[in-house]
Amino acid sequence: MMPAQDDATWFQTTFDGIRREIGKAIVGQDDVVEKVLVGLAANGHVLLEGMPGLGKTLLVRTLAQTLGLTFSRIQFTPDLMPADVTGTNVLTHESGGARAFEFRRGPIFAHLVLADEINRATPKTQSAMLEAMQERHVTSGGKRFELEEPFLVMATQNPVEQEGTYPLPEAQLDRFFFKLLVPYPSKADLAGIVERTTGQEGSEPTQVADRDAVLRLRKIAREVPIAQNVLDYGLSIVVGTHPEGEGSTSIAARYARYGSSPRGAQSLVTAGKIAALLAGRFNVSKDDLRQMARPALRHRVLLNFEAEADGVTADKFLDEVVAQVDAADRDPIRA
Repeated sequence: MMPAQDDATWFQTTFDGIRREIGKAIVGQDDVVEKVLVGLAANGHVLLEGMPGLGKTLLVRTLAQTLGLTFSRIQFTPDLMPADVTGTNVLTHESGGARAFEFRRGPIFAHLVLADEINRATPKTQSAMLEAMQERHVTSGGKRFELEEPFLVMATQNPVEQEGTYPLPEAQLDRFFFKLLVPYPSKADLAGIVERTTGQEGSEPTQVADRDAVLRLRKIAREVPIAQNVLDYGLSIVVGTHPEGEGSTSIAARYARYGSSPRGAQSLVTAGKIAALLAGRFNVSKDDLRQMARPALRHRVLLNFEAEADGVTADKFLDEVVAQVDAADRDPIRA
């Protein structure tokens, strides 16, 4: 077996082991669990959107438990201040009566950070997350404090139509690798949840991987090659979300205000590499990119009022963009 295939096999086995262990605590939500793990392997932050009580918090806590990583939870509320997230300098008394400022680290200093109901905090506090999410460090009092790898923010938000929510600014949304929609469980899954939570206690998830395994997952994911024609296909999807310019699609010209940023292309390709590994391959296919288009791009496109009036959601929009790119890909003359 080739070394690259050995890596792909190890990746798939480790990923599946973590997924199975999470399944001891989470009933259903298989696609959400898989995509959260894809974000972890891609070194990308994940935004989970859904109504309260759907297990978003439990999922993130269980993930930290199965990996033996440090975990912190920040409950975002309207009165939360930026220093409550990042930490602050406090005046301390040293021996001899001298005074000095000492930085007290906030809950952002953990491997896995759960930003619970992030859109209930004010934009000022939301922005406190930006530096940590992008630069992987915090600056306070002119000093920089590094965040230990692996560092991952799993943020949950309630649907923006709910009372007391502040829409996340586009700059912060773009920092998230994936946006996942957490659906209401089916009747069968709901029965499993009720049985598990009201009956005898089942087996608790245990640690099945560690920090080094997470870092190796990330290293392998970056090494997966992608052919030029497959990369061009992925880039065509991204530029196809733009309302004008080279590669724009008719659906985007009609319904899009803004298309995906370059981070969308990075996320799509990285997610495609992980999809290939999960399929047991060490090369990316166009289908890998198709299946990752929704979570990688749905929060990076901004649709206009006509789209809202016509009932065109971000997911429907992306499906049509992919369909038009596929049609052009099959027709070289049209392309």
